[in-house]
Amino acid sequence: MDAVEARYIFLREKQKAIREGFSDELGLRVHRALSWVGRAEEAVDQDDLDGAFIFYWIAFNAAYAGELPEDADVSLSERELLRDYFSALLLADSNRRIYGAIWQKFSGPIRVLLDNPYVFSPFWKSQRSADKNSWKPRFDLAANRARTAIEKGDAQIVLEIVFDRLYVLRNQLVHGGSTCRSSVNRDQVGDGVRILGWLVPVFIDLMMDNAGEDWGRPYYPVVTA
Repeated sequence: MDAVEARYIFLREKQKAIREGFSDELGLRVHRALSWVGRAEEAVDQDDLDGAFIFYWIAFNAAYAGELPEDADVSLSERELLRDYFSALLLADSNRRIYGAIWQKFSGPIRVLLDNPYVFSPFWKSQRSADKNSWKPRFDLAANRARTAIEKGDAQIVLEIVFDRLYVLRNQLVHGGSTCRSSVNRDQVGDGVRILGWLVPVFIDLMMDNAGEDWGRPYYPVVTA
């Protein structure tokens, strides 16, 4: 695949220069997220797309995942948490770097991803049901929603849909639904690595540039004996 632009060294040096102004919570988030970005870039250099995707996803989780209420519906609350995270990033993105990534740098791979039923969760649910085609109406609705969001320049909706599809790909890899280095899903894994490899470092950079914002408490804080 084409090289993913290395961002770890630049962001690590930036973090060292300004981390005194971080809250403990933000400092921990950035430190953890950057460690996994560095590991992902190593995997890219080794042409290990599966590993790179997983490591970028861990970096993404380290950047945004937070505490959920004990009585919360986990799936619903995770979506709300992610929606709020994307909203905060877009508000912080005065230079429209996220917008540029969606509509310019990765417009092709994102459209391919959105048109791919194999990263659409209802497709796989339908394969375990009596009606193997029950996913199609929902896929068409989702495709129309995505096209409308793209036409309107709605970065919030596009991000939510893109990461929803990438989450399905993440599940395929993490839960053993894919063969290591399989040729079957190389294109979508490669596109996923390119998209995450650009956006996740941008997300971390925006968080550092907006250290005064509340980026939430990490779900797993550092605990010392």
